[in-house]
Amino acid sequence: MASVLDQIKQYTTIVADSGDFETIAQYKPQDATTNPSLILAATQKPNYTHLINSAVEYAKNKPGSVDEKVELAMDKLLINFGVEILKIIPGRVSTEVDARLSFDKEATIEKARHLINLYKDVGIGKERVLIKIASTWEGIQAARELEKEGIHCNLTLLFSFPQAVACAEAKVTLISPFVGRILDWYKKSTGKTYAANEDPGVISVAKIYNYYKNHGYTTIVMGASFRNTGEIEELAGCDFLTISPALLHELQNDKKEIKRKLSPESAKASFEEKVTFDEKTFRWELNEDAMATEKLSEGIRKFAADAAKLKNQLKQELSN
Repeated sequence: MASVLDQIKQYTTIVADSGDFETIAQYKPQDATTNPSLILAATQKPNYTHLINSAVEYAKNKPGSVDEKVELAMDKLLINFGVEILKIIPGRVSTEVDARLSFDKEATIEKARHLINLYKDVGIGKERVLIKIASTWEGIQAARELEKEGIHCNLTLLFSFPQAVACAEAKVTLISPFVGRILDWYKKSTGKTYAANEDPGVISVAKIYNYYKNHGYTTIVMGASFRNTGEIEELAGCDFLTISPALLHELQNDKKEIKRKLSPESAKASFEEKVTFDEKTFRWELNEDAMATEKLSEGIRKFAADAAKLKNQLKQELSN
């Protein structure tokens, strides 16, 4: 019997959710995603020191204040990790815009262009990169503009149906609904435990997937932030799934037979009328969803805090 991972690969694109590229190759994913938290964890390992040193040397040779050089070093560090990952995978890597820009459309666009240019400087075309942006109203509208320029976007920290609809209408390349963080909120707020097929995160992603397929949206649905393999198995058939190395290992070593749960054909059984959200409606609906509001804010804070830790590390290196 083929492994569960190999069975899922028959109808879902597998993406490695890791900044530790040395663990990525063994699972042969198509793509990889990173974020400040994953990069911060990876930089604690001595074998990645050369990537930090390279970023610091790059920034030292540029004009500007210390803070400007730290910002340059941070961007270059993200690209250094992306480049190494792209040597391993055949597809695309997601590189995240600073979470502090989540409510600034123009600054997000500017940062995305800068990251794409840094990739270009080392010979990586924009077709191999997804710019990762938080699914705020401003982030989604920034992605709308970037997609028109041929800069493909991954809208992350997505917890609600209105966010998903707005992303599809903006014609973004890919969304990352966070399955496990949705489950975390419901477990904490209700005190209940959930079977995989009752998991609120799984149900949310299935609803988005079915809606996209029924209305012909081309935006890729990539389930993310998994807490267990049961969630992953319940979403077998989703366009993409981004999975941590630990869970990839479990799936690789599990030989049971599983069934496809999501498909364009099965989506027809759960047809929902098409809806749209302007800015006022989007903000209201998001506000009415306590889980989505809290997890979006928390996620932005966490990514910003880990980015700040990375920048402090780079600042110390720049002063040496």
